[in-house]
Amino acid sequence: MAYWVQGTPPQAETARYLLEFLSRKLRRALTLDDVGLFLAPTDAELVSLGLTVEGDPVETLGRLGRADIERRSFITTAAYSVAAAALPLGVAEDYADRTAHAIKSGRAGATEVEAVRDMVAMFTAIDERHGGQHGRSTVVQYLQDDVRRLCRSRFPTEDLESQMYSAAGSLAYLAGWKAYDAGEMFLAQGYYLQAFKLARLARNPTEEAYVLRILAHHGMDNNSSEHILGLADRALRLSAGRVDPSTEALFVICRARALANSKRFTEALREAERARELAATGDVREMTGWASMWGHPTATVDSHTAAINTQVGNYMAAEQHHAAARQHYGNTEHQRIAALSAAAEGHAQLSQGQIERACHTWDHALDAMTGIRSKRAAKSVQAIRADLTSFRKRGVRQAAELDERARLWLHEAV
Repeated sequence: MAYWVQGTPPQAETARYLLEFLSRKLRRALTLDDVGLFLAPTDAELVSLGLTVEGDPVETLGRLGRADIERRSFITTAAYSVAAAALPLGVAEDYADRTAHAIKSGRAGATEVEAVRDMVAMFTAIDERHGGQHGRSTVVQYLQDDVRRLCRSRFPTEDLESQMYSAAGSLAYLAGWKAYDAGEMFLAQGYYLQAFKLARLARNPTEEAYVLRILAHHGMDNNSSEHILGLADRALRLSAGRVDPSTEALFVICRARALANSKRFTEALREAERARELAATGDVREMTGWASMWGHPTATVDSHTAAINTQVGNYMAAEQHHAAARQHYGNTEHQRIAALSAAAEGHAQLSQGQIERACHTWDHALDAMTGIRSKRAAKSVQAIRADLTSFRKRGVRQAAELDERARLWLHEAV
């Protein structure tokens, strides 16, 4: 600390950790200026790049995308920010004037909006089937070049301009999802926050709610308990009365997970049951926008209900829900989540002392992981090997054979 007081600037990573620590203590997001830290311009930009809901998201995505494409080590290795997770909660729910005031150039219309939507649908389908690392650089490059340019075009109507912001937001969301699938949590959070801002520029509360939902899940995936329930509650409140029952189920099950994350298990299980009823009575053909691209709501509800039951310690129920999710995803293009569901089902079986059934299920998981490039899938296979260790050492043949198969999968996945 004495070095900094004397004027020696800290390294960007050190400054980032200090900023996060002080932000958590004061319960508000701080900037480098707030704490009196001065870095080289490049380092200063990286410390909080993308972790904002202020200013112009189109320009922020340009800087974030460049850092991503260049594989800047700080941006790809920095940790999730609890302080930044609270930023959307500090934004008024009513819509103010747009903040994207850059000079417009060129013209665009409905055809360009539809083209971006088609590209997002195609990239999302590839992601779900083959994993987040397939086509990742293409997605970021397309976002940084073509989509940023289109957002700066003149549109014949304000509605079409809003639709372009919405389409750009869905692509930013996908870029964040791909960064998350690669284990790059800081980068994923930056993309998600810009997707949130683009949804607000589009004046689309439903899509804003959907980004709040993923921000809540992102916090849970990073073992954070702060702000998660607030994000889930706000997402549910924003979507109320605006979405069909199938889509509403996604927001309700998110809140159920957030309640479980806060150790409010009775309420969590009650909300999970409400989500199941909504998914069962809803018509998936009524789902639109981002929510319609990420799989059947019943499977999503089952997957998250399984996670809640795992937290509760009810492994039999967790197994049943993971199995239901796997079966629902198994005959669709959502190959990655089907594989992850099978891996989780095997863990639930092992937790009940059923090693042979677990090995059989994990064999199916490895079958489904063929051709998938995903750090989440790799972590899942590593977890399988860890679970098999004691059985392999005891000479359980089935465990030894499966462990070898998992080892080869990891070797080929590198």
